[in-house]
Amino acid sequence: MGLISEAGMPAVADPGSSVVRAAHELGLEVTPLIGPVSLLLALASSGLNGQNFAFVGYLPQEPQDRIRKIKELEQHALKTGQTQLFIETPYRNTALWSALVQTMQPESRLAYSSGLTLPNAISRSATAQQWRKLTSGQMPEGLNNQTPAVFSMGA
Repeated sequence: MGLISEAGMPAVADPGSSVVRAAHELGLEVTPLIGPVSLLLALASSGLNGQNFAFVGYLPQEPQDRIRKIKELEQHALKTGQTQLFIETPYRNTALWSALVQTMQPESRLAYSSGLTLPNAISRSATAQQWRKLTSGQMPEGLNNQTPAVFSMGA
């Protein structure tokens, strides 16, 4: 039996952990085979701490809950130096980007990566203050509502 994903590493940022768990419970051998993983590629290209990081999945959809979570993750990142990685469904990239840029403290770093194994791959990193000036409330180059992206936050 095999578990294959078209968009990442199965069971990491993709569904599949229940299948892997069931295989272990059945006593089956589990052998992970890996290719490019967007989370690690994004972390490596972010310029943020790659020695201490957490993948937190998707942030809440509800605007107030999303803002509360952004503040919580940012405080943790600033206090501990731990990079926070998260993803979003492409059609919600605009809402997430806007919330991040408007909510984060000026000195906090925010990076995004998209299409990392494609010819049009892009990774950009700047402080929240720099993003405010560079984008004037718009989405930056390479970030849109059609392409998956990985976001990284840190000190």
